[in-house]
Amino acid sequence: MHKAQSNMLNQTSKRKDSIMAINQVISQIKEAINDAPRNAYVAELHLQVIKHSDVLQNVTGKEFCEALGIGSSFGTEFAKMKKIAPRLKKAGLEVTRI
Repeated sequence: MHKAQSNMLNQTSKRKDSIMAINQVISQIKEAINDAPRNAYVAELHLQVIKHSDVLQNVTGKEFCEALGIGSSFGTEFAKMKKIAPRLKKAGLEVTRI
């Protein structure tokens, strides 16, 4: 196998792993927001996006909302939480504790 073919297969494998990770995170977020009290739904959604921001980095707001089956207006909230997550982590937030 040529080096270029090997690199292409490696990239394809990484994309598949990334898609699997995203799907797993989406399932975890669905479960978390479904288990949240009705008046805490949006707060839970924010926390989950912050918690999983690394995996969700290349997901658009539209894709996120469609995957969760929520209104597209949450796409803006999703983008905001992805932007704030690095600052919170830098300030000492341990996302594994969320």
